Amino acid sequence: MNALKMIGKVVVVLALIVLVIMGISQLQQFATQPREQFLQGQMEARRVLVAGKVPGRIERLLVHEGDVVYKDSLVAVISSPEIEAKKMQAQGALGAAKAQASKARNGARSEDITALKAMADRAQEAATLAKNTYNRVQKLYNEGVLPLQKRDEAETQMKATQSAADAARAQYNQAVAGARSEDKAAANALVMQAKGANAEVDAYLEETKIRTPITGEVSLKLAEEGEVVGSGMPIIAVTDLNDSWAVFHLREDYLKNVSKGKKFYLQVPALDKTVEMVVSYIASVGDYATWRSSKESSGFDLKTFEVRMRPTHKVENLRPGMSVLLPADDIQ
Repeated sequence: MNALKMIGKVVVVLALIVLVIMGISQLQQFATQPREQFLQGQMEARRVLVAGKVPGRIERLLVHEGDVVYKDSLVAVISSPEIEAKKMQAQGALGAAKAQASKARNGARSEDITALKAMADRAQEAATLAKNTYNRVQKLYNEGVLPLQKRDEAETQMKATQSAADAARAQYNQAVAGARSEDKAAANALVMQAKGANAEVDAYLEETKIRTPITGEVSLKLAEEGEVVGSGMPIIAVTDLNDSWAVFHLREDYLKNVSKGKKFYLQVPALDKTVEMVVSYIASVGDYATWRSSKESSGFDLKTFEVRMRPTHKVENLRPGMSVLLPADDIQ
C-alpha cells in the first residue's frame, strides 16, 4: 500500500516536471519568434475655421460640439449696432438722392411754371409801358418841351424794365425745359452712389449671419454666446470626415518602396479592421526632423518625410486621431 502511494507521488512529480519543461519550451519559442513590426501613423481630416468678417458680440450660437452641419447652415448670429446705424444713414442718403433725381427729371411743378409765366408776362407789360413812355418823352424832347434829363430817365427806365422782362422770361423758359442733361446725369450718379453704399452695408449685415462653408462635424467651439469677437476671429471649427487621410513620418531610407499611387493595407486598431489606402502625398518635413548620421547609418544624415495615404473607399466611423499601423515588411 505504501509502495503504491510512493509510485503515485513519483508520477505526479514527473508530470509536473514535464509540464514545466513544456512551458519553458513554449516561452522560449515565443520569445525567439520574430514579431511583426509596424510603423504607426495617425488619421487626420480637413478642418475649416468658421469666422465672420465683421466685429461684434455673439448674439446666438446655434451649434454644439459634435453637431453635424451642412454647407451654408446658419451657425451663429453677431450683433453689430454700428452696422445697423450705417444702414440707416445709407437709406437716408439714398432717399435724398432719389428725390433730387426725381426733381431733375420731372422739372418744376405746374403751379411754379404758372407763377413764373405770370411774372414774365407782368415784366413784359412793364417793359412795353416803359418803351411807350420813352417814345413819348423822346418826341417831346425833340420838340423842345422836355429837357435832356427827362429823356435820359425814360431811356434808363425802358432798358431796366426790358432787362427784368428778359430775366423773367428766361426763368420761365428754364422751368418749362426742366433741368439740363448734365444736372440729370449728376443726380442719377448720386442715386447710383447711394445704392452702392446701401449694397455695401447690406453685405456687411449679411456677414453678421455666420454660415459654415462646408458640410461636416463641429469639432471645436472657440467662442461662446455673449463674447465679443473681432474681424476674422474663428468661432467654431468644422471637420469634414469624408476628407480624411493617414499621416506617417518616415525616415527616407523607408521610401524606396513608397510612391504616389501605391496602395497599402493598414490596420486601424480602433475599428479592429484593415483598410486599403493609397499614397497621395510625399514631402520633406524640414531639417528639424532630420535623423543625424551615425556609424550604423553609413555616416550621412537621413531626412524625415511626411507621407499621406487616403482610403480607397468610405470607411464608417473612421475619425481623426485614430492610430493607423503600416506593416514594416510592406515597405522594406
